[in-house]
Amino acid sequence: MPAPFPPPTPPGPPLAGTIPASLPGSEYRIGALLVFGSAFAWSFGGAIARFLDIPDSWTIVFWRSLFGTLFLLAFMLLRDGPRGTVALFRSMGWPGLSVGLCFMVASTCFIISIQYTTVANVVLLGAGVPLFAALMVWLFYGERISGVTWLAIGTVIVGVGIMVSSSFTGKVSPLGDGLALIIPLVFALATVITRRYPHVRMTPATCFGCFAAGMIALTMSSNLAVTPGELGILFIFGALNLGLGMALFVTGARLIPSALAALLGTGETVLGPVWVAVIHGEIPAPRTIAGGALILAALITHLTFEFRRQKRQNRSNA
Repeated sequence: MPAPFPPPTPPGPPLAGTIPASLPGSEYRIGALLVFGSAFAWSFGGAIARFLDIPDSWTIVFWRSLFGTLFLLAFMLLRDGPRGTVALFRSMGWPGLSVGLCFMVASTCFIISIQYTTVANVVLLGAGVPLFAALMVWLFYGERISGVTWLAIGTVIVGVGIMVSSSFTGKVSPLGDGLALIIPLVFALATVITRRYPHVRMTPATCFGCFAAGMIALTMSSNLAVTPGELGILFIFGALNLGLGMALFVTGARLIPSALAALLGTGETVLGPVWVAVIHGEIPAPRTIAGGALILAALITHLTFEFRRQKRQNRSNA
């Protein structure tokens, strides 16, 4: 799944995660390592899912969400204590609930979509989150978009079109690609909400999203029974892949500029299809490679320009 809620790029109020140029180099490096570690953990999501031979996708959603919820709750209790954890949930308000619901939809669509399409399609389509967010901010709030960003958005749209066109060849299901496309759209919406309400804390919001996804899956699943081996894989899938990745991200993203956090998050986009290809022999189709390469190139170019802009802004404010 894509790095959660990378900040949008149009000019506006200061972005959460933007830091002064005087931040100590050691903290900067630790933040970068933690964020890349989160991308590394998330990149195994598709490969882990392919080890599960459970016909009912809702069963996978339930167990993964349960373990993810418990991990994130334990993380907050250790970091903030019981009172601090309760305060975090109380203070997130409707923006936090909205972000949590976005996360619920995205995490559920991730599990279901990879039952119908390739992991590469899901992961590479998710790379467009920052650009979709920029487009939403322009549509909803009329904020200016630079020429570089417009070019990147157009490139992403072309790349998505190339990738989704594989659905019409019969090699993958249109349902899978459709659900995969929902993921970056709802993450982009969560990005816009986070931008407008910077006090929204990501950890309680995503913990709520995990819980909500699990409750919906509980009502939708026909059978929650799994074998001990499957339960072990589901624990890794929920606690380590989802929960640990989130904990690393929220800890590291506070120490580095937001554009750099999003740029490091592309490690998931690059590594995800590689693990599935190496471990399971699931080789992306030529259209997936071509469209995904366009999306990734547009994203990296866009984020590089944004990172440089933030560095210039930090120097001028120092």
